[in-house]
Amino acid sequence: MKKILLAFTALLLIGAAQQLQAQSYRTAGGLFIDFGNGATLVGPHVKHFVNNHDAIQGMVLFGNGLTLLGAEYSYNEAIRNAPGLMWNIGVGPQAAFGDGSTDFLVRPALGIEYKVPSAPINFGFDWRPMWVLTHGSNFEAGRFGIAFRYVFH
Repeated sequence: MKKILLAFTALLLIGAAQQLQAQSYRTAGGLFIDFGNGATLVGPHVKHFVNNHDAIQGMVLFGNGLTLLGAEYSYNEAIRNAPGLMWNIGVGPQAAFGDGSTDFLVRPALGIEYKVPSAPINFGFDWRPMWVLTHGSNFEAGRFGIAFRYVFH
């Protein structure tokens, strides 16, 4: 019984250590490119972890006479045996301003990112479908995002 209890405790400690490694940085910011069907948008982006798995993001993107403001929540998890590599899933609201009108969107995201272990650099790639809720409601599945970030903390 003691061996089973000892093994269980060891597994819990190993799991806790892996949990602490799920987030390899605290705050990063840089350039975000949103592309796919329709306009390509580019602008500043910041991602901040509020704990080991939960992060919030903000972006201001520009392109094709359009300005897009976005905020997102994402759940992030380290990929075992791949230092610096994480997958994430999230969702958030966005507002698009252009041509004298404003549209409100919901943007789910599923992605992967890599924090270079020996440098303050982070890259991300997401599938980011776009659901426009106003002006007739439109869903666009063919949208993607690429992030190039400098890790501040």
